[in-house]
Amino acid sequence: MKPGFTKAWLALLPWPRPPGGPRHAACHFCDTLHVASPVEECSAAHCVRCGGILYQNRPASLARASAFSLAALLMMVLVHTYPFLTMDAASLRRHLTLANAAGALIREDAPILGGSIILFTIVAPLMLAGGMIYVCLPLMFGKAAPAAKLVAKWMYRSEPWNMVEVFLLGVLVSLLKLAKVADVHFGVGFWAFGAVMVFMAGAVAGIDREELWDRLEVAKP
Repeated sequence: MKPGFTKAWLALLPWPRPPGGPRHAACHFCDTLHVASPVEECSAAHCVRCGGILYQNRPASLARASAFSLAALLMMVLVHTYPFLTMDAASLRRHLTLANAAGALIREDAPILGGSIILFTIVAPLMLAGGMIYVCLPLMFGKAAPAAKLVAKWMYRSEPWNMVEVFLLGVLVSLLKLAKVADVHFGVGFWAFGAVMVFMAGAVAGIDREELWDRLEVAKP
């Protein structure tokens, strides 16, 4: 078996535990502190007080997170290449993309709203998906990319600002009003944007934060 294939295969095994003293994990719901002991694959550690999930041992976590993130980036290319919506009103037809919508809002004296679209639907998803690939893909071979810990910190900081599903829900609500004055058709960009939402959720849920930090601790620079 080739060494590179062997390392990739080892990445599918349960995550390593860094050397040192006992590790602790706090419950996200009630702040109860626990000793973080290893759990079997496909299982989770629960809080002894409220029953909330502390961390999970997900199978093939690095491969799943990398694959979902790569798929999200590919869908983002389709989102910004093809029309998001097509509107027919009277004899006029208008193709709309995310960048065009943000630019139109900025030109119409709504810079905060236009900038929010750029930040929450373009910048934040790109940071999260790109950071996930940058951090997780080298870890599949037991190595850490340069400044991987810093990238991981900013990646998780951008996660709350990834509002793809909120924007998509707002678009669907707005279409109920637009349908009364124009014929609205979903473009390839719209369906690709829905796929981005699904793939981003899969990427974030693909690997536990504690596992990611443990792998970064033991990975070779």
